[in-house]
Amino acid sequence: MNLPKIEDQDISGKRIFLRVDFNVPIENGIAKDTTRIEKTLPTIELLAKKGAKIIIASHLGRPKGKPNPEFSMKPAFDALEKLTSLSVKFSDKVVGAEVESASKALGNGEILLLENLRFHAEEEENEKKFSESLAKLAEVYVNDAFGAAHRAHASTEGIAHILPCFAGLLMRKEVETLTSLMSRPKKPFVAIIGGSKVSSKIGIIKNLIEKVDHILIGGGMSYTFLKSRAIPIGNSLFEKDYEVQAYQLIDRAGVQGIDLQLPVDHIIADSFSEKAKTKSVDKMGILDAWMAMDIGSKTISNYEKIIKEANTILWNGPMGVFEMDPFANGTIQIAKAVAKSKAVTVVGGGDSIAAVNKAKVADKITHISTGGGASLEFLEGKTLPGVKVLLSEGKE
Repeated sequence: MNLPKIEDQDISGKRIFLRVDFNVPIENGIAKDTTRIEKTLPTIELLAKKGAKIIIASHLGRPKGKPNPEFSMKPAFDALEKLTSLSVKFSDKVVGAEVESASKALGNGEILLLENLRFHAEEEENEKKFSESLAKLAEVYVNDAFGAAHRAHASTEGIAHILPCFAGLLMRKEVETLTSLMSRPKKPFVAIIGGSKVSSKIGIIKNLIEKVDHILIGGGMSYTFLKSRAIPIGNSLFEKDYEVQAYQLIDRAGVQGIDLQLPVDHIIADSFSEKAKTKSVDKMGILDAWMAMDIGSKTISNYEKIIKEANTILWNGPMGVFEMDPFANGTIQIAKAVAKSKAVTVVGGGDSIAAVNKAKVADKITHISTGGGASLEFLEGKTLPGVKVLLSEGKE
């Protein structure tokens, strides 16, 4: 994909509408994880160095189209101020004459961060007049919000039909890395797929079966696969509507010679609690009233052997309820194995990123995707509206 580069443009003195993904967790008015803000800093600093006037816009949470102090961008503004030496100003409005004046008053290399785009219902509706109002703030559009690229919203798609548009550094890195991963991976290619629900991962597994050598399944989603093979799962997470598809995926992998592995042992609990009673059991041993909460030591060992021999690894989704310490071991051990690997390693999804951070191995991962839902859809082979519109064939 030849995304248009902002590095090649003369933007000195020009106002740039920079769409970012500052949708970060907020606790007591403070941004608790600033990873997404940090990842966009290279683009912000590049624009400033080139003498641009930068209007930054993002969404945060789901305020349902109305102003709500709980979802204000102010904590993200506070975090950005600490992370950069550039001059940063805050606008409590998104569109209108007041913001237009503030954008025009910016000096070269200065930043104006707008309030939450989703305080306006027209943002998610991709309403044309709202897109035009956003476009009035700038002369050039740059999208660095890969995490929001799967949404056709006014700030991710609509505005790009009005202003000259370019990809930011993070956007391009995400697209290039994931494209390379899916089109020319060095073999053996191992996909580690976890998380709670098989329903959210069926699409990615179907697409990966054509490309990978091994698929290692973990997390709550694995119990729908096991149940489809008449293995007792007790009270473990189970999506009945996806049982047949899970059964068919196992068959399809076998027919195509793909090694699809499921957990062979589990850490089970008598309740969904950190204080629950726990047992280690083999795959036939999940008791009726108990639930599987993590993969067991034999499964970890099986997966580690495959990971060790890999040349390319994609990991999306934890192996168990890793946010509870008694059930974090499987995920932590897999994170460490991935970090030790000689392979090109790509980790995507909020929980997987949190797991890598918890295991303290983030610096040993080749690429950590900020995408979440966008990276999942990209890996499923779907076209992302926010990416398509940046390409010539995506424009009107």
